[in-house]
Amino acid sequence: MSGRIPHVIRRVGAVVGRLSVYVLIWAGLALLMATAVIRFYWGEITVGQMLLNLVSVETDGGGGPIVWIGVLAIGVLPLLLTVGIAALWQHVRRRERRRRGHDVRPRRSQWVKRTVATALVGAVVVGGTTAFATTVGIGDYIAAGNSKYDLGDYYVEPSVTGAEHRRNLVLIYLESGEATLADDQLFEKDAFAPLKEVTEAADGWQSVADLQQTQGGGWTMAGLTSTQCGVPLKGVGSAAGNGALHELGGEDSYLGGVTCLGDVLDEHGYRSVFLGGANASFAAKDVFLGSHGYSEVKDLSDWRAAGEPEQSFRDDWGLSDGRLMAHAKDEVDELHAEAERTGQPFNLTVLTLDTHEPVHVYDYCTVDTQNVVTSVFFCSMTQVAGFVDHMQEKGYLDDTAVVIVGDHLKHMSAGDAFHEQLDHHDNRTVFNRIWVPGEDGNSTLRPRVDQLNMYPTILEAAGMTLQDRAAGLGVSAFAPDVPAGSAQAMAPEAYADLLGSRSARFYAEAWAGGDAAR
Repeated sequence: MSGRIPHVIRRVGAVVGRLSVYVLIWAGLALLMATAVIRFYWGEITVGQMLLNLVSVETDGGGGPIVWIGVLAIGVLPLLLTVGIAALWQHVRRRERRRRGHDVRPRRSQWVKRTVATALVGAVVVGGTTAFATTVGIGDYIAAGNSKYDLGDYYVEPSVTGAEHRRNLVLIYLESGEATLADDQLFEKDAFAPLKEVTEAADGWQSVADLQQTQGGGWTMAGLTSTQCGVPLKGVGSAAGNGALHELGGEDSYLGGVTCLGDVLDEHGYRSVFLGGANASFAAKDVFLGSHGYSEVKDLSDWRAAGEPEQSFRDDWGLSDGRLMAHAKDEVDELHAEAERTGQPFNLTVLTLDTHEPVHVYDYCTVDTQNVVTSVFFCSMTQVAGFVDHMQEKGYLDDTAVVIVGDHLKHMSAGDAFHEQLDHHDNRTVFNRIWVPGEDGNSTLRPRVDQLNMYPTILEAAGMTLQDRAAGLGVSAFAPDVPAGSAQAMAPEAYADLLGSRSARFYAEAWAGGDAAR
């Protein structure tokens, strides 16, 4: 009996050992596949971006096919490959035993095979872990936790000292609206030409020269929070112990401890409406808007309910920009009429969709370039330009500020276009145009600011007077100088460290709904 116990222990140990090896193989393969999917669709991302999107994915109108590709490539394929490897290994072992007449004595050839097998397993595990860590910036995430900076030390709660000149606001976000695509020396044609024609400086439109993307802000929700809250979007990991992940999973708060654009406008009597072609639940966009002053959020489900024909939709995301801008015209007509009748100003925010890769060619778009993406950008800008023309013709620009801005630079993932032109470009910037009624367009806005500064800039365009002309981490681009002690007054290296810091205290309070400025 005593002799059987060690034998059983050895057998159990062998089984556990083999299972552990197969688990490691599966984990390595899953990480390699996750790396491949992320790099193909998004390029290098951040830990915060990954976590925020994992808790709010949508198969309908939120990148649909990408979600299923991720499930199959990351969840199913590595499991099938691991099972196949296990089955092949067992087949080889059985064949070897039959060939040797069940002689299990160790031999040199067996030692070599085990060494090679161990090396291969190690290569898969180490390779997968390293590739994934590099792709999602785990090294930067760990380093950020050691930063001496915390955003809370520089965050400015917006203080409106005057709103007697408040005016209506139309805010248009251009999906992947990178100004570099206007360079017809790099590209087949100026993708922004239609929009530039209706927003000329000679007519009173202004712009921030060389508007920079916020550090870590290369995706839509980060673009929204940068320009509407004045803070980089991150910190779910820091706030995990404070209920933030639970709140993102379906509660009614998203960065509830931060005062954003919609909150300030709501305090001053605005009615805020958002229009987007995609599913607003993707990345919890609806939660963000609903918890920051927006009373209406119209998205994919609304356009379907309105009877839009199937040809108006793209399967992966949602409604075309052509139809979205048609709805935007109707919406601004209603909002402006109501504002005239009641005296209540409005904020209409619109987010385009056509230029999200892989692009879709609608019937209103003529492809006249070798690269289809260039033509789709041009066609999308034509639709936006038509909306601006509509406001001009209706006389709305007499009392309505308009801010048009890209949500982020164009993605440079493996599956996206323009790597040759953009990968090594030394000044990639975000497209923007600003209309303030009564301005002559000759004033010079502070150049080369980042998107965080757009938050107070938008508030001032809407007619608000801000203390120190500051909000969040930004200072209005209309201000020629920045206050001493502002984040914008920091040296470039220190500012980069501040934005890269994990700022656990600030984001824990921001996500938990506390006062993040304390």
